[in-house]
Amino acid sequence: MPEPLQRESDRSIDSSPPSSGLDRCLSKKQRLTHSALFSETFAQGKKWVGRNMVLWLRGGEGASLRVGIVTSKKVHLRANKRNLARRRLREAYRNLRPYFSGNFDVILVGRRNILGAEQKDVVREMLKLAQKAEIITDENLKQAKQELQAE
Repeated sequence: MPEPLQRESDRSIDSSPPSSGLDRCLSKKQRLTHSALFSETFAQGKKWVGRNMVLWLRGGEGASLRVGIVTSKKVHLRANKRNLARRRLREAYRNLRPYFSGNFDVILVGRRNILGAEQKDVVREMLKLAQKAEIITDENLKQAKQELQAE
């Protein structure tokens, strides 16, 4: 008989890390949480614009590939649609973060087109912007593309 507040099906869930051995979690330490860091990032002016998102980089003290996600009401007036855009950006970054390198923090600003885009297109665009921003090496770019095609 299962213990209280525990389901029998919980034992079948495999919570082991992915077979590739890459850490794909986004803990609180890996996220930008202070508005001052967002302001500093925007003030530095390092940005790359794509169809679905804008990638901003912040260099400086304490930067370690943390991520901040922004979607304004320009994306959509409904909060659930803005949340969908944030989830898509977060998921793409979570899967690509192991391939990024450098002492930068990343802010991703969602654009209206992200709501109509497929997730694979969001990932492709993030790879392209990361390559322009030089936070991914050519070797890691090839490896990321191979792994993403396998999925």
